[in-house]
Amino acid sequence: MGYVSGIVVYVMIWWVVLFCVLPFGMPREFEEQGPNTAPGAPPFTNMKNKIIITSLLALVLWGVADLIISSDLISFREMANE
Repeated sequence: MGYVSGIVVYVMIWWVVLFCVLPFGMPREFEEQGPNTAPGAPPFTNMKNKIIITSLLALVLWGVADLIISSDLISFREMANE
């Protein structure tokens, strides 16, 4: 896998993992908040932790994807020729 395609694959994996990680740690029922707060807004998001977790999980998944692609375990070129 080349540099550009590796970066593109990592970014795609990163976004998918982010959307999977976002709901974790959110309270199910929100308590009464202040008068200037949207009713569906969570009281806290912990985005810094979620970004770090997302980046680490995406790195591991990207490593697995790179290993599969580089070792020709699944040959995409053969699939395209069929």
